Amino acid sequence: MKNRHDSGTTAETPEQIIEHISRLMAEAEAMLAGPVAEQASSKLNDLKDRLTDARDHMGEMYTRARKGVIQGAKYTDQTIRDNPYYSLGIAVGIGLLFGVLLGRSTKD
Repeated sequence: MKNRHDSGTTAETPEQIIEHISRLMAEAEAMLAGPVAEQASSKLNDLKDRLTDARDHMGEMYTRARKGVIQGAKYTDQTIRDNPYYSLGIAVGIGLLFGVLLGRSTKD
């Protein structure tokens, strides 16, 4: 299994984390079938249980986060549709503010 200790790597997505946990579980199951099983089967079973719990927890967190993002997007869309002129004014104001700030930084 490759170690990812590069400082230039990007953050992993929840799906990638779940995939890594699944791989760890598969490796733990493979170890249970090998000669190590006689010496440390209770520790390996504990590890397997913890990894299963972690995978389930990550799946639940991902589902909740996804629902939250979708709900926020729907709320934003509805607010913009209910108040189009206010939304347009705010967008123009923010664009003007960024333009002024960027214009100042390039003149220095």
